[in-house]
Amino acid sequence: MAHIRNSRKSAGSTTGTRSTRSPRGTRPGHKARALRRTLRREMPSTVGLLADAYDFEAMTRYRTFAFDDHTAYLHQVEALLRSFAAQGLHTTVALFDPEEFSEFCTATGIDPDTPDSRSRFTAEIAAAGTRVPYQGQPIDTLVPELINRAVRQATWDYATLLLADLGECAQCGQDIGRSAFERASTILTRLIEAAGPGLHHMVCSVQAEREQLIAVLHAEGRDGEPAALDETDVAEFVTVLAAGIAQHSPGGLVLRTTAADAPDRVHGWRLHEGALHPLTAGEVFSAYCTDADTGDPVAPEPGVDYRAGFPFDQPTTDH
Repeated sequence: MAHIRNSRKSAGSTTGTRSTRSPRGTRPGHKARALRRTLRREMPSTVGLLADAYDFEAMTRYRTFAFDDHTAYLHQVEALLRSFAAQGLHTTVALFDPEEFSEFCTATGIDPDTPDSRSRFTAEIAAAGTRVPYQGQPIDTLVPELINRAVRQATWDYATLLLADLGECAQCGQDIGRSAFERASTILTRLIEAAGPGLHHMVCSVQAEREQLIAVLHAEGRDGEPAALDETDVAEFVTVLAAGIAQHSPGGLVLRTTAADAPDRVHGWRLHEGALHPLTAGEVFSAYCTDADTGDPVAPEPGVDYRAGFPFDQPTTDH
């Protein structure tokens, strides 16, 4: 090998150039580091986030948890996310649940009061749950987005379990949950068709046994073409509506349509005995202009036309 290196050096001296020497960027060590950096950019990262002050407080009981102020913690997380983005890394933010973390540590027999345990939980559990991609949004935007995603996922899961637990109809043998889901899908399709062109914003609320289920859907109605819909949003919306239909739970649906050169139109229906019944214009106005938490009246929005729910063809069911 020494002879070969000497031969290369002699050849370089003879030609009077350094073209035969390895460029700096191709040295074995430098090349390996460059490859590792390239590979690192292709490896996604997950950051577990304590989104609210209550969850944050639960983690402060661990000695190795370095923070004692939730606001300062959020600022540090935001700085970390920005540093990852500056390196070209793709990062998702997962909701870190202290109760699930404690259960995970008990089940796996690991000490919860270590950074390694928190890292392992994030990798194995939190990363598989509710998460959102970091795309440079401020932490004040990211936190509500993550919480909203978690609430939607919990609602979807709960409504899905409700449908799955209903079993089969004693008279016809049909799966009640599946039948209700198919009926809710048909209702949504026909409602959007009847609403016509425009941007539609729909909210469905159903009173379940333990909580109020709420689903939101955006759709773009177009003349002569199928409406533009997000498949995940549709699945969530239909599942919640189906839960109300299957259990004959009280609820309601509000549709707001925005079209060019016209005021926004708001229509409403009451969910009763598994079917949607149109509200009057006065009922729609009252529902839309009342604070849901306090019951206090809310000023109507300018440029909004509150109308009765319009009739549309709904499939019938024996369940």
